[in-house]
Amino acid sequence: RKTMDEILERLEGLGYAQPVGTTTKLRDTQTGVKIEFLITGSFPGDGKPKTVAFPDPKDTSTEIDGIRYLNLPQLLNLKLASGMTAAHRLKDLADVQELIGALKLPRETVSQLHPYVRDKYIELWTAVQNAPPESRP
Repeated sequence: RKTMDEILERLEGLGYAQPVGTTTKLRDTQTGVKIEFLITGSFPGDGKPKTVAFPDPKDTSTEIDGIRYLNLPQLLNLKLASGMTAAHRLKDLADVQELIGALKLPRETVSQLHPYVRDKYIELWTAVQNAPPESRP
């Protein structure tokens, strides 16, 4: 929370508004673009404590052309945990299913994932493999 307070302080007067009742969201008052901060240690999906949490980006990211990206196993962990625990986040499971198809991820990718999400990965991987070729992502 201390970091979020610092962000809000630095952005004060620069055209960002914090929606009422939120602690990790801002809105650009000129463009209307919504910004959500994912805080290290917070929990994806329903926000309730679980064994998968938002990691520290310096420990789980890869730099490509000077930009840091969350590595694939961590992205899958977060998407799966989110979709598994929040009915309003089912798109996260669909995202994983699309990644499995588009990147032709092998079943063995499961070994790189957190144990909490492995069964769901296998379920989605199997669904992609069993889908008719014309409907695969």
